[in-house]
Amino acid sequence: MSVARQVVVEADGGSRGNPGPAGYGAVVIDPATGEPLAETAEYIGVATNNVAEYRGLIAGLTAAKALFPDAGEALRVHVRMDSKLVVEQMSGRWKFKHPDMKPLAARAAAILPPSSVTYEWIPRAQNKHADRLANEAMDAGRDGRQWEASASTAALDPPSARTPGTPSPVQGPPGDQAAGAARARTALAAARGTAAPAADALFSLAEEPAESGGEPAESGGEPTDAHPAPQQSAGAPQTGWGAAPDLGAPATLVLLRHGETALTPEKRFSGSGGTDPELSAVGRGQAERAAEHFAALGTVQEIISSPLRRCRETAVAVAARLGLDVRIDESLRETDFGAWEGLTFGEVRERYGDDLTAWLASPDTAPTGGGESFAEVAERIAAARDRLVARYAGRTVLLVTHVTPIKTFVRLALGAPPEALFRMELSAASISTVAYYGDGNASVRLLNDTSHLR
Repeated sequence: MSVARQVVVEADGGSRGNPGPAGYGAVVIDPATGEPLAETAEYIGVATNNVAEYRGLIAGLTAAKALFPDAGEALRVHVRMDSKLVVEQMSGRWKFKHPDMKPLAARAAAILPPSSVTYEWIPRAQNKHADRLANEAMDAGRDGRQWEASASTAALDPPSARTPGTPSPVQGPPGDQAAGAARARTALAAARGTAAPAADALFSLAEEPAESGGEPAESGGEPTDAHPAPQQSAGAPQTGWGAAPDLGAPATLVLLRHGETALTPEKRFSGSGGTDPELSAVGRGQAERAAEHFAALGTVQEIISSPLRRCRETAVAVAARLGLDVRIDESLRETDFGAWEGLTFGEVRERYGDDLTAWLASPDTAPTGGGESFAEVAERIAAARDRLVARYAGRTVLLVTHVTPIKTFVRLALGAPPEALFRMELSAASISTVAYYGDGNASVRLLNDTSHLR
């Protein structure tokens, strides 16, 4: 019987022009020691980034198989790449929309049994070795030669100080508390000159869970003023400091408000009972910048939109850049503002002063003319939240929606009172993020971020 062998493959590809002169690089790594076991790179002529990345994957898997030709199905390969496209398509979660990718994916899938290979997306900064190999290959092609292993300087980073048998640091999507805690433990252990704690002692350190409201554990710093966690009743969600079960990766909802319409700069009520306006020229530009932002991050795995036109147009702009489909969810529609649709706040006060005062005073009061109360919106959003969190546990989902739904997601996550809706600013095309953990806790990661629009 073959002895099980485990290796990590890190691969990358690049094109200087897309399409343009292209190359790939891949390295096979011992997960216990961090030592590179094999390197490969090649200049492949004119190609696109995606083709080069797939060629890097193929080369990495081929190199891993060549290292252990007799391992058979006992060989386990964990692939780490900063190409979201390759990782998601090879994992079976994304469709193939470009015909050139299908034969490359089929070549990669045929190298090893599908059950022997797992895939993980990592940020580019964590894929430096393979990135350097790919650039070396492209530099060689520029000079009219092929890459040679003997001349490579890609392995610039020293191997990990982890001893054999020490678990590799956990990775995960944005907002993954377990991954951040693992990185913090590794950093602390390195500073003390000791091995990182074993997997059965993951929460033995005094760490600050992301829900506590302090700096996330990814900072790697030792928390200050730590206190024991208060006693909690059985079954109650864990909060604050102290030991907690490994909750795994959260469901991360990225909340994108739609781009501007003609009504937005005039501060007019624009809900689900009005004219359903389209994006303005400014709004379309905002949607494109949001699309560029999410394409650069590479973290969004699904896109869900309100049925209203301004959201659908924003969502389609992002989806086109990410190669994803857009699902419509009626629950994400904006509040129905009744007779106030299209009016400014001042105009509503002039015409429906008493109704406006009552609406501001109580979440149970609906706008004039049979609109929707904030209490009704909260009930709708809470049901949508529960459904989405259950369906997308461990995944990052972009919800393209409106002011009131986004504020309601955030308010419910914070456990804030209904009047908190009037204490939040939410700009057009802004981004907010909430992560939901398996124990029922929620963590607000971002609110009204517009840095991508500047």
